[in-house]
Amino acid sequence: MHIQASPNNWKGRIDSESDIFSFRYHQKVKLANSFTISNVNSSSKTFGIIGFKCDEGVRRNKGRTGAAEGPDYIRQALAKLPWHLSPQTELIDTGDIQCKGNQMERAQEKLATEVSNLLNKNIFPLILGGGHETLYGHYLGVRHHIGPEAKLGIINIDAHFDMRPYDMETSSGTMFKQILDKDSKSSYLVAGIQKQGNTQALFKTAEKYKVNYILEEDITFDKIEEVKRKINNFIEKNEFIILTLCTDVIGSTYAPGVSAPSPFGLEPKIIRALMRHIVSNSKITSFDICEVNPSLDEGGKTVSLAASLLNDALTIIDKDLDKT
Repeated sequence: MHIQASPNNWKGRIDSESDIFSFRYHQKVKLANSFTISNVNSSSKTFGIIGFKCDEGVRRNKGRTGAAEGPDYIRQALAKLPWHLSPQTELIDTGDIQCKGNQMERAQEKLATEVSNLLNKNIFPLILGGGHETLYGHYLGVRHHIGPEAKLGIINIDAHFDMRPYDMETSSGTMFKQILDKDSKSSYLVAGIQKQGNTQALFKTAEKYKVNYILEEDITFDKIEEVKRKINNFIEKNEFIILTLCTDVIGSTYAPGVSAPSPFGLEPKIIRALMRHIVSNSKITSFDICEVNPSLDEGGKTVSLAASLLNDALTIIDKDLDKT
């Protein structure tokens, strides 16, 4: 179920073999099994990439499958980007958790173990989905690390609540209901909700569970300070914050390669602004990006955008760690 990291994903242009300020990601990344990595000194900055090759949850949710191939494509696009992190910062690719057949729950448990292991070693996890069921394994790993009593806030940038019933089976559309049903110390904020992507029943479920949500139509640059204020109020009530990005929140013009493309999705620059604000907070524990589907992409648009957003988040988190 665990696949070793491949050097084939980390190739690109070389401007210099000695000048670190000319390096790109493929020249900085290291490949290692997370369980063989030594604990990182608290003064060091280390990021750990984990791929989650699974879209069984998307299949169960009757979406378009193919996101299981996303992690490698995102790595390959990231590899070519210039390195703007601190020279001392380390990036480790720890490989992938692969879902075999319909064993999604088992794969989520394996992902949880990987996430918790990295956090225990003071390594910041970056999880590449996979369908959005990735988030459940991500959450389990963080919860295991911080303990059952810590207040955990989950911020989801998404067009959908993902709070469907799971009486029959769990899927990429049930994770947040699963979490809120069993974990009274977790709370949920979702930004980017579209009325055309969620039934009235889902809005009623969100209200019943006291979910904080911001509609897509209310996320504009002229309203950005109000959006940030709502996010800040949510963060203040929690001790730790998870950030998850479902790329179907982005307009289909920019992100056609997703499970559920949206003609009225958000523009990339507004997504970037939201992410920068969230990851600059010292409470952030980890980040995942999900539902990038290379088989449905057009000219690599979605893959390239996902890698660029990941790069941007890394740069902001890296600067924030410099201050702590």
